[in-house]
Amino acid sequence: MNAIVLAGEKKGEKVNAIENKALLKINDKYMIDYVLDSLKKVPQIDKIAVIGDEEQLSKAIADKVDYVIQGTDSIVENIIMALDCFTGDKEILLLTCDIPMITHEALEHFIKNAREKNADLCYSIVEKSLNDERYPEVKRTYAKLKEGEFTGGNVFYFNPEIKDRCRDFADQMLKFRKSPAKMARILGFIFLIKLALGILTIDAIKKKCDKLLNINAAVVISPYPEIGNDVDKISDVEFVKKYL
Repeated sequence: MNAIVLAGEKKGEKVNAIENKALLKINDKYMIDYVLDSLKKVPQIDKIAVIGDEEQLSKAIADKVDYVIQGTDSIVENIIMALDCFTGDKEILLLTCDIPMITHEALEHFIKNAREKNADLCYSIVEKSLNDERYPEVKRTYAKLKEGEFTGGNVFYFNPEIKDRCRDFADQMLKFRKSPAKMARILGFIFLIKLALGILTIDAIKKKCDKLLNINAAVVISPYPEIGNDVDKISDVEFVKKYL
């Protein structure tokens, strides 16, 4: 299978947000290099496409990847553009450039489990207690579900054939992510109330995605918290430096 790495610049909404994460130096190595080095150790991965600032990325990593593509301000559009490199593919691994602690073991575990679920779209999540045990100082956002508290990972597995079915939905979710009222129009008030009360189940989320998008969605609960520990803030850099 082939992989797409999202490496666009962050249009910082916060004062301490990091722009151009991909080429941020951590211990004298670009952040994206850590991700690419782990990807290259995964036997299931064939070719790699990176999308972001084509000029800067080409100078830094052109010898490490198969394609470097000029990106836009839209995450969804960037994914669609990158898929043009892999026409005819039935499965793609999608990940972000800001998870420098990611390991090939974590990626192999995710790919194996996603394939076994025979899913059109599979998302990675990590249980809070595992993250707290391994990295007690890290601060993450968690969703309380009936099965426990989970944070989202930065790795996806999907069948490119679903792109047209998911495109508008993904655009709306990104656009309305800070407006619960608008999200409720799409997901339903009962769904959001159950989420707020912490009684929503993973299976209920899967079924909602299946119904809204007409796909087979799935979730992999990863035992590797590195899959979700991304670098968003200046303080995150010191955290990952310590463990790298």
